[in-house]
Amino acid sequence: MAENGLASRLYNGEAGLNIVGRRRLWFGVAGVLVLIAILSFSIRGFSLGIEFAGGNSFQVPASVGTLEDAEREVNSALAAENTGVTVATTQKVGGPGGDSYELRTPQLTAEQATAVKAQIAEDLGINVDQISDNQVSEAWGSQVTERALLGLVIFIALVMVYLILRFEWRMAVAAVASLITNLILTAGIYSLVGFEVTPSTIIGFLTILGFALYDVVVVFDKVQENTRGITANNNQTYAEASNLAINQSLMRSLNTSVVALLPVGGLLFIGAGLLGAGTLKDLGLVLFVGMAVAFLTSILVATPLLALLKNYDPRIQAHNKRVLTRRGAVGRGEVTGKGAAASPVTQADATDEPVDPDAAALAGAAPKVGARPAGKRPTGARGGRPGGGGNRPGGAKRR
Repeated sequence: MAENGLASRLYNGEAGLNIVGRRRLWFGVAGVLVLIAILSFSIRGFSLGIEFAGGNSFQVPASVGTLEDAEREVNSALAAENTGVTVATTQKVGGPGGDSYELRTPQLTAEQATAVKAQIAEDLGINVDQISDNQVSEAWGSQVTERALLGLVIFIALVMVYLILRFEWRMAVAAVASLITNLILTAGIYSLVGFEVTPSTIIGFLTILGFALYDVVVVFDKVQENTRGITANNNQTYAEASNLAINQSLMRSLNTSVVALLPVGGLLFIGAGLLGAGTLKDLGLVLFVGMAVAFLTSILVATPLLALLKNYDPRIQAHNKRVLTRRGAVGRGEVTGKGAAASPVTQADATDEPVDPDAAALAGAAPKVGARPAGKRPTGARGGRPGGGGNRPGGAKRR
């Protein structure tokens, strides 16, 4: 029983999951999720860090107590100076002089920042020189965003060129569409949940592109292997061969994703959660979410989209119709053939176009290439030549 389990069948590529055949379902789900993400961008927006929204940060020694104690005292100082703001984020950071707490607030004037710093020192009972404060302009965040967008455009352009040279333009389009879907969905999760966007988040977004591309290339390489010379036989449609490639590479993609997510999860949950290394949280969070989404989009979006694009190729359309026509003829008992059994991919999914029944019947009844005509065989030893003659036994001997 264990040998026939799902894990064993996945490992051997024999699970028979009908992923390409149900591409309308995956496209519909992906479309709804992308729409929700875009609406969240427009309505809710993002929770921007002070690097993007502008603000002030105060660092106090960790010796003053817990992080909660420091946050409470800073909020008290902000209220005492009538700033109208409260602490936005807090984290524990390390440095040459020991651990400290960094508390970030919305934008303050220079006079307010100085007064709040003095009030914090008084409330905590420490010297004002032990507190450091910094002011960050939102212009710096804008520059980071512009550079990140420029890097994204260059990356996508290079990816398109590589995939066109390595595979073909349809695979390039499908891969880039999967990457963009991955970015939109990851950003949508950030917007919906309210995760803070920092420069580390931007770096993480650019990092997950490489992982997502690797996952897509692994599957596409198997698709190319399965579909090489596919039009020379009538056993499989392009969609079926692509679906088989997904099943054969699914366990490899799953193992790669799990192995990649384990250290990232350790970085996020142990480093940021248990050890309190707040600087690791932003990077670990976007990597964890982005890699998980990349695995799903590479399987459920990239290859089904590739199969859809290939079905618009006239050569693949003609091949798909030949395969389905032959299967129909085999099902009616008109011809017999090896490998004519239908796979989980349906006729509509394989071609996306209806097949003409009359053409199917004619094609099913047509003789194979190289077959002899179906008439009476001529009599005689050599196709119509008289049987008597020559040097064969029984022939008339010429004198």
